[in-house]
Amino acid sequence: MAIPRVKPGRYPAILSYGFRPFFLAGTLYAGLAILFWLPLFYGDVHTLSAFSPIDWHVHEMLFGYLAAVITGFLLTAIPNWTGRLPVQGMPLLALALLWLAGRFAVFFSADIGWLIAAIVDCAFLFAVAAAAATEIVAGRNWRNLKVLLPVTVLFATNAAFHLEARFEGVTDISRRLGLAAAIVLIMIVGGRIVPSFTRNWLVRENPGRLPAPIGRFDAVSIGVSVLALLAWAFFPDKATTGAILIVAAAMTAIRLARWAGYRTWRDPLVLILHVGFACVPIGLFLAGLAALAPELVTQAAGLHALGVGAIGTMTLAVMTRATLGHTGRDLKADTGTCLIYAAVLLAALSRVCAAFVPDAPMLLDVSAGLWAAAFLGFAALYGPMVMRPRVAARQPNRPAS
Repeated sequence: MAIPRVKPGRYPAILSYGFRPFFLAGTLYAGLAILFWLPLFYGDVHTLSAFSPIDWHVHEMLFGYLAAVITGFLLTAIPNWTGRLPVQGMPLLALALLWLAGRFAVFFSADIGWLIAAIVDCAFLFAVAAAAATEIVAGRNWRNLKVLLPVTVLFATNAAFHLEARFEGVTDISRRLGLAAAIVLIMIVGGRIVPSFTRNWLVRENPGRLPAPIGRFDAVSIGVSVLALLAWAFFPDKATTGAILIVAAAMTAIRLARWAGYRTWRDPLVLILHVGFACVPIGLFLAGLAALAPELVTQAAGLHALGVGAIGTMTLAVMTRATLGHTGRDLKADTGTCLIYAAVLLAALSRVCAAFVPDAPMLLDVSAGLWAAAFLGFAALYGPMVMRPRVAARQPNRPAS
């Protein structure tokens, strides 16, 4: 449930809740950065970054876009956990500007120096962790201190990314570690919200089989997946790694099947959560095949099934739902929302296909265009919502979502 807790102030609505600036800025950046990435990949344009082009692309998707979405999600969820006012106004603006400073620092790191760029860039996730910890401790909500772990891991991985790029010339381990951290976060958070939202909808709209309750199988599945992803990060080409990844894929697929997703086809807002989560076992399976049969499957297939498919789809699914709920609107996906869901899924499909057909660069162009359409489409559809006051605040008789 979205609980409005906003302290009156003279700042605009966009600074009243964490999801507002970070969802909008993150999606704008995701769409524009990928449009810049293609000519960068083809050598038509250049950055002033100390990163190689591929490292800049990977870094900005993980620690630029994804970090913004995670921040928006956390700063919006924490007030519901603690009963405290959200981080808003000038502190929220300061965090948003620090995120933006990181994007400029990385882009111009060849000029300002890799160390200064790394400090500025890493300062954002450190500040987010500090802000979240302050609110959780102040609210004496000790059990939710565990949410700081993924932010801390992303912070550490970001620092490792800068160090590896500096001293090895190109990242290898840290880019997979960053992606692994994001996927584990999806397994943990998605493993709670997907069955929870599914249960709520089914009880109300389609009585019958409900998602299985969270239990030991979920914990074992996540544990095996963490082990598999760590092995993949450090030893992606080992046969043992491939075997563990395929086991993790099977367990994750079984876990998803227990949530009765096939019964939610009438509600795109719920169904897309299942589809996005399904990209996790698909990505794990492809990464496993790449280790066992590299002559048939390349590492790029699994990497992009996880990155474009799982991360892209799940973040869009969470952002659309959270924005509708926290701005006082009905939890219903309109045509535009369904189109951006379709765009990100087709972007993932075409990018994975491109990994199997390296001589068809058109697939890269198609994937990039669809990705940009999905995220810039979110900014166009949901940007006006996050920039305006909550609907219920202007229409007191309307029930809050």
